[in-house]
Amino acid sequence: MPIYNKLVRDRIPEMIEGRGKSIRTRILNEEEYIDSLKNKFQEEVNEYLAAKKMIKKL
Repeated sequence: MPIYNKLVRDRIPEMIEGRGKSIRTRILNEEEYIDSLKNKFQEEVNEYLAAKKMIKKL
């Protein structure tokens, strides 16, 4: 089974299970949650910057 260490929004686990798949989740403590949010934000910024570079090349 693949492992995805990702933040998920409300009800997403229920939707996945509704499709017949099994998942395991856990609630992060405050420090883990803040670190995960920072990582997600950095990931989004990197995607934005990469897209911006692609547009400039066109």
